[in-house]
Amino acid sequence: MKILISADMEGATGVTWPADVLPGTPQWERCRSMFTSDVNAAVLGFFDGGADEVLINEAHWTMRNLLLERLDERAQMLTGKHKSLSMVEGVQHGDVDGIAFVGYHTGAGTAGVLAHTYLANSITGVWLNGTRASEGLLNAHVVAEYGVPVVLVTGDDLTCADAEGYAPAARKVAVKDHVSRYAAVCRTPARTAGDIRAAAKEACALARRAAPLDGGPFTVEIEFDAEHLADAATVVPGVERTGERRVSYTEVTMYQGIRTFKAVTTVASSAVEEQYG
Repeated sequence: MKILISADMEGATGVTWPADVLPGTPQWERCRSMFTSDVNAAVLGFFDGGADEVLINEAHWTMRNLLLERLDERAQMLTGKHKSLSMVEGVQHGDVDGIAFVGYHTGAGTAGVLAHTYLANSITGVWLNGTRASEGLLNAHVVAEYGVPVVLVTGDDLTCADAEGYAPAARKVAVKDHVSRYAAVCRTPARTAGDIRAAAKEACALARRAAPLDGGPFTVEIEFDAEHLADAATVVPGVERTGERRVSYTEVTMYQGIRTFKAVTTVASSAVEEQYG
């Protein structure tokens, strides 16, 4: 049994503030340890449950945040940027039986600790076939095309509630309870490590590859916080303006859908100018 862990940081234990996740800050350095603790707890739990192999895909910001030297020696970690499937890189090779979303968060324009979708502020909403979408929802549709179930989700309590919509059978672990975008009631690392490990062990029972799901076509609509970002995004082939701050595109597969989304966010982020966005 092979498990892929997609590891994001905003939903990690103790994280509530931008500086907690921005590489190079003292707070980020401190929170890296708690982030690593969450991921390692999942690794331990999956091996407890009978996994033969666990691959961790670093999915936050620079994708160089986890402390490799603190991970269980049986695990392997894919770290660094510029990966074909970004947050779920590694699922496309046909050997993954289940995927875990560790340290995830809610989507742009919704309540949740550090809620966003790919870009921290510039995107105010994303919809997939008319449904407001978090990164979890988008990624769940990608992995479904490879027959891989989402078996575990960790983050704040609202992230766990969001996951009920795209992975109802998955085990969920809330490491903190949302108070505001920048505040939460947090469990200690010792407690969350135990909770995540136990849930990951149980989640192994759900790790069974299924027939690839053909759910397309997929229409993605993106709303930005500024008009010029919508204009900039139309440089991506197939992306059309649908409103003053909105663009839309349609792809036959979610594989191509997430790659187009990555292109749109890359172009939009390059059009952001300092404090004015």
